[in-house]
Amino acid sequence: MSNPQPSIRKHAVVIIGAGTGGAAVAARLRRNQPDLDIAVIEPSRHHDYQPAWTLVGGGAYRAEDTRRNLHDCLPDGVPHIAQRVTRLLPDERQVELDDDSRVAYDYLVVAAGIQVNWNAIDGLEESLGKNGVTSNYRYDLAPYTWELVRQFQGGAAIFTQPAGAVKCPGAPQKALYLAADHFRRHGIKPASLQFRSGGASVFGIPFYAQALDKVMASYGADPHYGQTLVQVRGQDRIAVFESLVDGQAVREEVPYDILHVVPPQSAPDFIRQSPLADANGWLEVDKHTLRHPRYPNVFGLGDCTSTPNSKTAAAIKSQAPVLASNLLGALRGAGNVESYDGYAACPLTTSRGKVLLAEFTYGGTITPSLPLDPRVPRRFYWWLKRSFLPWFYWNILIKGRGLPVTHKSRAFPAGAPSVQP
Repeated sequence: MSNPQPSIRKHAVVIIGAGTGGAAVAARLRRNQPDLDIAVIEPSRHHDYQPAWTLVGGGAYRAEDTRRNLHDCLPDGVPHIAQRVTRLLPDERQVELDDDSRVAYDYLVVAAGIQVNWNAIDGLEESLGKNGVTSNYRYDLAPYTWELVRQFQGGAAIFTQPAGAVKCPGAPQKALYLAADHFRRHGIKPASLQFRSGGASVFGIPFYAQALDKVMASYGADPHYGQTLVQVRGQDRIAVFESLVDGQAVREEVPYDILHVVPPQSAPDFIRQSPLADANGWLEVDKHTLRHPRYPNVFGLGDCTSTPNSKTAAAIKSQAPVLASNLLGALRGAGNVESYDGYAACPLTTSRGKVLLAEFTYGGTITPSLPLDPRVPRRFYWWLKRSFLPWFYWNILIKGRGLPVTHKSRAFPAGAPSVQP
């Protein structure tokens, strides 16, 4: 007896993911070509403004204000397929869903975000949300971060960051700064305040790293680099870190009272296991056109792609118009018309009230939007982070609208200025 054929529906453009990138592209395509047949595949029924979760963990934002119904975040007339993608079949121009049905397409946009691998650290999942273990990388845990910070009376507070790509790579240290600022305001002196990172420095661009080293030092925080969190023993309140010493793996057991964890991250499994992946498992795209080099009817943007920019919502602000223009050009039979320059921005919350706004393009080129030294934390940028950017996100970015490009390369004196976080 032959196996039944899977049911197949067809759309001109299929978008995988309804996060920042997927919602923004769907809206832009709809605005530019209202009759275009678009469908969005997304298992979630809600949409989160994740950049504010660090503020939630610092007591400066309400978690419920970061979440809206997905229906309200997608353009009218764009069907939402509430399924999870299990396989990409680019040679057949189809994607397979977890109910075994398939969706066919003429053009595919992959905006699937990043996969947070909680289970990559032994003992982490069963410890989260209790035993002093938290993470601002989850909606339900960010309020627990603030609970731990408010209840802290001293002891050891540890903040981790893995090696490799993570979404909003400044978020791990922002959690430390907001906690440290609260401790200072309330006269609480930690016995130990630690930043333990698998990376080689506090930030990947030396221009900003020099200033952030000063912020870290101003709080008396002790940075450790080249360290990987490999185990959490929550009941014992012990974190186990691994580092290389003379080529040998060495483990260190570190007691904690607060442990803020950022787990390793990767492209989703269905991308990593597909023909669309590059050698590192990311969705392979040209870093300027955002088009797949081997499957020209496939485009991608956001955290799941191979573009060598920082994985931030600000990157999607620049990527979405490029991708939409190039896809619409492809539908007309034209070539690529727009180019992405690698722009990303990281508003680094150095205290409750000030933000250091790091803006840069490919190659670490410093490209601030204003002619101000971006290494200096400013109150204006706190307002931008706390008030303007959420408004911009909900009303402009994911609605397919845009603002003029303001970032450009600017020169600044060498040597980080004095920093008041």
